[in-house]
Amino acid sequence: MSTKCSVLLLLALVLVLTGLAQSFNPLFVFDGNSTTHRDITQRAILQKTAEVCRDIAAADGRDFTLAIDDSLTAERVQEACSSSENSTSLLSSVLFHSSIANLYFSNANVDLVSVLSDEHHFDGETFQKGRDLITQGVSSVKASVKRENFIAGRWTLGRVCHTLQDFYSHSNWVELGNTSPYSVLITPDQQLENLAGLNVSTCRNCTGQSCDNNILPDVLQQGLLTSGYFSILSPEKPEGKCSHGGSFDQTSIRDPVGGINKDDITSSHGSLHHQAADLAINATLELLEDIRIAVGDKNFLRLMGLSQSAVLCFVIDTTGSMSDDIAEAKRVSFDIIDSKRGTEQEPSAYILVPFNDPGFGPLLTTTDADTFKANINKLTASGGGDIPELCLSGLQLALTAAPPSSEIFVFTDAPAKDAELKSTITALIESSKSVVTFMLTDVLASRRRRAISQADAQLYRDLSRASGGQVIEVSKADLAMATSVIEDSSASAVVTIFQAGSPGKPDNFTFTVDGSLQNLTVYITGAASLTFNLTSPSGVSQSSGESSGPLASLTSAGNLRRLSLNNDSETGLWEIKVDSNDPYSVKVTGQSSVNFIYNLVEAREGVHSDFFLKESRPLSGGNASLLVTVTGSDSVKAPDVTLYDSSGPTEINGTIQSLGGGNFLVTFSELPAGDFVVRLRGDDSSSLTKSTPVSFQRQASTQLKTSSLSVTAQANSTNIEPGSTVSIPFTIATTSGGVVNETANGMFTVRATNDRSFDSSSPSSVTIEEGNGGKANGTVTLTAPDTATSGTDVTLTIEAEDAAATDINYVVLRFSVAAKVTDVKGPVCQGLSTSTNCTSSLCAASQWEFVANVTDGVNGTGIESITLREGNGTLNMSTLVGPGGENITVVSYVASCCASRVQLSAVDNVGNVGFCAGQVRESATVAPVTAPVPAANVTMNVTSTGGHTLSTSYGLWITAVLLPLWK
Repeated sequence: MSTKCSVLLLLALVLVLTGLAQSFNPLFVFDGNSTTHRDITQRAILQKTAEVCRDIAAADGRDFTLAIDDSLTAERVQEACSSSENSTSLLSSVLFHSSIANLYFSNANVDLVSVLSDEHHFDGETFQKGRDLITQGVSSVKASVKRENFIAGRWTLGRVCHTLQDFYSHSNWVELGNTSPYSVLITPDQQLENLAGLNVSTCRNCTGQSCDNNILPDVLQQGLLTSGYFSILSPEKPEGKCSHGGSFDQTSIRDPVGGINKDDITSSHGSLHHQAADLAINATLELLEDIRIAVGDKNFLRLMGLSQSAVLCFVIDTTGSMSDDIAEAKRVSFDIIDSKRGTEQEPSAYILVPFNDPGFGPLLTTTDADTFKANINKLTASGGGDIPELCLSGLQLALTAAPPSSEIFVFTDAPAKDAELKSTITALIESSKSVVTFMLTDVLASRRRRAISQADAQLYRDLSRASGGQVIEVSKADLAMATSVIEDSSASAVVTIFQAGSPGKPDNFTFTVDGSLQNLTVYITGAASLTFNLTSPSGVSQSSGESSGPLASLTSAGNLRRLSLNNDSETGLWEIKVDSNDPYSVKVTGQSSVNFIYNLVEAREGVHSDFFLKESRPLSGGNASLLVTVTGSDSVKAPDVTLYDSSGPTEINGTIQSLGGGNFLVTFSELPAGDFVVRLRGDDSSSLTKSTPVSFQRQASTQLKTSSLSVTAQANSTNIEPGSTVSIPFTIATTSGGVVNETANGMFTVRATNDRSFDSSSPSSVTIEEGNGGKANGTVTLTAPDTATSGTDVTLTIEAEDAAATDINYVVLRFSVAAKVTDVKGPVCQGLSTSTNCTSSLCAASQWEFVANVTDGVNGTGIESITLREGNGTLNMSTLVGPGGENITVVSYVASCCASRVQLSAVDNVGNVGFCAGQVRESATVAPVTAPVPAANVTMNVTSTGGHTLSTSYGLWITAVLLPLWK
């Protein structure tokens, strides 16, 4: 490696470790008055989501009373967007909060991954390159949504938003007096204009500590666009150019000294910080509207994560002995679909992964219940000559496809042939916080060749324990009795109140029931000899021998006991006593709007000292921080958040710092080694509860494990073009007390796996040599095949294991396949006027017609959809071939004369958007124009409601307007 490359690599690592960021602060500020990327992104998402829901309600004839302003919360938007006004189901905003968090964490990550990239922050007048990043990223988002790959779409969208938002902080757009966003940044076929040339001076020295007037008057008078230069290496910059500014910016000490950034209120142009932040919010809204038009309202809301219900996700063994299991999976899934279709409890998506040996997949992800039904109906049991199957490979696909905190059900009666993936699956479970429950049939049937040994079953138990799931072992005949857990999980607003496992000793467990909880259920898995006793707060008890007692109804199937508590269950402290010398688990769930999400974050020091998402295990002996968000209530003050390890038992209290809006930063000092779960206790005086105030308890399902190994990796780009290769450098270190042990040495096993089976290379091991500061470096490569489709996501897991195979850590990286888009022009509309009958004083008795030709040109990707944006008439479309060989869609819109306006949006096959508008106005006439004869029959007929009502008599004046917003 050259000296220059070595220096740059070292510099990049230093910047990552110091958290240097030159932008709006990523997540938090503690000055009480500055706006962060997180604030900007969240406000825009909530506002645009509310606007979409308002428009859907208007089209459906429903009221929408939510005021769309800066006071919006996820809970208020979720409630207002509820389509069933009289619904009695509980609302949960967990999925919405999680999706918003994904977006702002991805946004913040740009300050780590691309800290030295001028174009990612619009530094150094890199306007064209910055605009290219935005438009290419938006194309990738639209491609992901088209494939219903909403998770990848969110991660890409967050990164795009960061660059877009930085434009308003780093350029002089605000100083030029602009009060609206620069729409050209999201419009690839429009020219960037009035850019200050390389030889044009743009700034003068600041006066003392004030930089308010350091942009040259000529630049402002001519409306020239510029941005500050930034470097931590050298003061070099083009003569007379503005600098970014700040203590880390070496260019700001060279004439002209000072800077122009508006990152926070203390920045060089901090007096304009709030104007820049407001413009960044409006620009983000404009970007979201473009995506909304391209993907449609329903898919836009799915991209935002607005859903009341979880996904239905099955991973199914399809070998010969599984016919009964497949039949039961069909039955229970069909029951869920048929009973919930059209309600807010209908699963938000459906995921199906079959597996056997030698194959697994294909992965099916769909929002269409009938598509899921058709595919699960196709599953047949066949083959399976050798016993082990590729169970974990199928589970890997499901874990990376499902949204965070999903529940995944695995059906099998065989051991895993790919047990070497155990650590990878564990990493993905911890990263996604998904729950995995295994439905194992005829596990110990001695006459079966496919019987699972206890050692094989332990693999499944370890994975389920890590995820907070269960291993349910039943006979094939009793499987239908056990699948009630799947129906339970498909209910709305399911929360975990308590969960614990035991290696095999009698124990007492307590849990708190609050007034917001409904439909409480206790699950106990264990040997047949296990007994238990459940006691209510008032002292009433029920034993395991009572199937219908004073507290609950008990059903059993295999190793599972399911207690459905009576509806009038008392609030307060409950106790369950379990007597067993064999391993067992206890889990208590209910339904409530009050819940919480958490994310492991890591503090970084630098210009913007802040926290960033950490996608690996916390370090043993070090400090760990969690960003905790309480959902479903705005009245929880400062909850108690603890880490609980049942093997000790050990419970560690965290230090709480309120961030407002139900968000809390929780810090744990000198975290000991262990396998922890996050517990939250608090007092809620919300109106959602039956009594105020009330104590409540919630528990996260997924374990949070510590490690003494540190694994870090950063990719220069998270997009991969088909046929290209991306290199990912990584670093492994051993730590002591949470700090790198610089005197350590040794060899470590390295595993790099991806969920798409893309070609990849990595060292099988790395060695920390003496004198290397306790660290070892390596590189993983990942190659997307030529046939990879835009919108496909790839999850790469890099793991490191010590020589004793007792300690593992990992890092999880996400990539999106994004083919280069050459079609950047939106569809073009040409209006054709026709006759009208708008002559009657009763407008409802007359009609007018609007006709237009829409084309994507000869070299375009073609028209994908044309929809009504405004109007309540009937839309008809047909196609013909134009004189230049271009495909033309002839649009005919017929409406009552009471609805005087129409606006159409046309979307091509890569998501470029164009608009077409027509209008009837008073006292004007237009000679009719004859439209060409279509070459094909009408292909679509859409009726839309809404529009304007006019009660006076009209002549016809129809205009077709090609709005200058082709995206």
